[in-house]
Amino acid sequence: MDPQRKHRTTRQRQVILDVVRRADGHPTADEVYDAVRKILPRISMGTVYRNLDILAASGQIVKLEPDRPQMRFDAHTEEHYHLTCMRCGRIEDLPVKPSDSSLENLKNALGSLTRHGIFGHRLEFIGLCSRCREAGSRLPRTMTEKSKLKRS
Repeated sequence: MDPQRKHRTTRQRQVILDVVRRADGHPTADEVYDAVRKILPRISMGTVYRNLDILAASGQIVKLEPDRPQMRFDAHTEEHYHLTCMRCGRIEDLPVKPSDSSLENLKNALGSLTRHGIFGHRLEFIGLCSRCREAGSRLPRTMTEKSKLKRS
């Protein structure tokens, strides 16, 4: 999809954007679809997926593609990092910015050392989200437990 292509804002697209912006966390396409259907009962899943792709291509939302079966979407479009919970799969924003000097220094050093042109990076932190920590959850003890969580 050409990110330069202009798309007019339809009612359906605006409702989908509003749902993502109001979401608590980083909703999946299915979760967006369920919420949008409460407002627009006749909307199809294909329309929701297509509009999520258009919104992501235009920079109005961010498509997250972590090591999970379903993509998630984020209305917070500035560069930032996420924590993926090993217990429940929830994705939370972290207060660290990619432009922090130590991370910028690492990116520059890797570009120099490898002779690659490095223009950005993706970094995912794995741990427990605030909800699971408050509930007293512990990290999985074995690789078997970790692999079960990845498939969920």
